[in-house]
Amino acid sequence: MKKVIFLLTFVFWTVLTQGQSSEVYSTKKGAVNGYDVMAYFTESKPLIGTTQFSTIWKDATWYFVSKENLTAFITDPEKYAPQFGGYCAYGTSQGHKVPTDPEAWTIVDGKLYLNYNKDVKMKWNKNQKELIDQANAIWPKIKDALE
Repeated sequence: MKKVIFLLTFVFWTVLTQGQSSEVYSTKKGAVNGYDVMAYFTESKPLIGTTQFSTIWKDATWYFVSKENLTAFITDPEKYAPQFGGYCAYGTSQGHKVPTDPEAWTIVDGKLYLNYNKDVKMKWNKNQKELIDQANAIWPKIKDALE
């Protein structure tokens, strides 16, 4: 009986601590692994943000390299936050919430998209329009699902 209680307790604790129902892909380093999402637009490259310039939005901490980037993000986070909460755009188009590599990114029609890695980004690049349409249709159904 003790083993059954231990097992149930373990399963319950695992469920509570493992799965996160987050609309934003975030790690211990912050949203988008601590990268400044504004830098993709302003510098055309990923840059790691600092704790000096940070904000909380959608239950995630976002870091920036400058006060200007932080202010621009706070003014219009929906404009600059990565699509699909920073989860892999290709993965979202396939119905999955998948982590991303901040180095595997694209801006399409003024929107930031991230991918799992550079190989997946190559697949993504081949058919972006269709995959964006697919991901846009699927995202509302999976955005609150456990990762």
